[in-house]
Amino acid sequence: MQITGKNYIGNTPSALGTATFNALNPATQEALPGQFYLLTEDEAAAITKKAAAAFKIYNQKSAEEKAVFLDAIADEIMALGDELLRRAAAESGLPLARLTGERGRTIGQLKMFAALLREGAWVDARIDTAIPDRQPLPKPDLRSMLIPLGAVMVFGASNFPFAYSAAGGDTASALAAGCPVILKAHPLHPGTDELVAQAIISAAKKTNMPDGVFSLVFTDEAMAIRLVKDDAVKAIGFTGSRKGGMAIFNAAVNREEPIPVYAEMSAVNPVILMPGAVAANASGIAQGYATSVTMGVGQFCTNPGLVFMVDDDNTKLFLRSLADSVEKIAPATMLSKSICTAYGAGVEKLKTIATLSAESALPADDNKTEAVPHIFTVAQKDFMLNKNLSHEVFGPASLIVLCKTVDEICEALKDLEGQLTATIHANAADEKYLSPVIALMKAKAGRILFGGFPTGVEVCDAMVHGGPFPATTDARSTSVGSAAILRFVRPVAYQNFPQHLLPDALKDNNPLNILRIVNGQKSKAAV
Repeated sequence: MQITGKNYIGNTPSALGTATFNALNPATQEALPGQFYLLTEDEAAAITKKAAAAFKIYNQKSAEEKAVFLDAIADEIMALGDELLRRAAAESGLPLARLTGERGRTIGQLKMFAALLREGAWVDARIDTAIPDRQPLPKPDLRSMLIPLGAVMVFGASNFPFAYSAAGGDTASALAAGCPVILKAHPLHPGTDELVAQAIISAAKKTNMPDGVFSLVFTDEAMAIRLVKDDAVKAIGFTGSRKGGMAIFNAAVNREEPIPVYAEMSAVNPVILMPGAVAANASGIAQGYATSVTMGVGQFCTNPGLVFMVDDDNTKLFLRSLADSVEKIAPATMLSKSICTAYGAGVEKLKTIATLSAESALPADDNKTEAVPHIFTVAQKDFMLNKNLSHEVFGPASLIVLCKTVDEICEALKDLEGQLTATIHANAADEKYLSPVIALMKAKAGRILFGGFPTGVEVCDAMVHGGPFPATTDARSTSVGSAAILRFVRPVAYQNFPQHLLPDALKDNNPLNILRIVNGQKSKAAV
């Protein structure tokens, strides 16, 4: 497939505008092949109109038809082969090995949702049969299930060109729910997004999906907000900065018809190191932490950028081991010059309010947009006095808060904003302290870990990748795992409907053979 730089109004490439931009290789700052055309007002209107029309057809497709579509998307992405990986590497600066793994994750997500559709119970079918002779009033026949919201606008993320972009978790879960997708390509990897979009559109054609089930747009901020405000758009999926997420959220909730925004934004993902665990394994924990906080040049949304620990005799060994590890980690290319510049500014600010404890001993090449890992320390009392210390520095930087007691750790945790993750390292010697710490972790984060580090996010049914604000704009949701589909549906109840007018999921004979709640009991049996 060839990169055209055009928007896709459903299946139709379009380049009506004159304003264009190029993708840049972050390692060289060279413009990559391809001019990308910014969306015009006429194209925007055509896209939303086509998405609304596609929804009327797509939401009537069977679970099996949608599952076949998702499987076909996975196949078409794999058919792009190394061309896709090379373009993504050139646009993002990420290594081929990392991108190969991320492509596999993306394929896995698509197939997970296909399997979810085939199993069928996700629609949460509930049946309460009538009791016509109930006194004092008859009980009606009531049946409910989940149905799709409508067209979903998805904003591709900068740091995951595959898994959180054109065919990423937001797109896969929205399509699985029965919602057409309008994908705003990320300007840092537009060619990658177009190649994946072509794969999705090819799959849509091969599986007889309606034109408009998927569209791709290249937009500036103003046009993106115009699409957010369009009546045809019924929900938003976003992964990115707090500033960008809140701009989208505010536009969406101030519409005449407000719509849900599922924005994943900002998190520092605290790690709590209890005294017993540090005493038993200071060096091992330090080495594991150094790997986690610098993984992907610190550009993961689950990057553990904040540590709380009791400052005792074992702390010195931990910090020394951490410094030894960090000094050996080479600087690496960040996603863009602007992201690298922002990281540098964040590090310089930390130098004025915290103590530099360690940094890479290897020099960075500014011409390659490289970032140097940094570790800082600060006393808990100073941390409590300066809210800026709890803010995210996007990149391979960490702040270690040195506390006098576990009570001081709890005091600091209470002041934190919402997080995607919170991690605790503890052993039997710490048992008496754990209850209040874990209670605070649960209140602050969507995923709490005992041991290990949060950087990896498993794609599975039980995963929660979300959390209280500002980690996300809706703490009730997850953007990873099968439950991500629940963001793009709503419940509807059918009262006293004749059998032939009910959807298959709610019919007495259960033709889909799915697990349902019938008169309070889970069952696959006919009513």
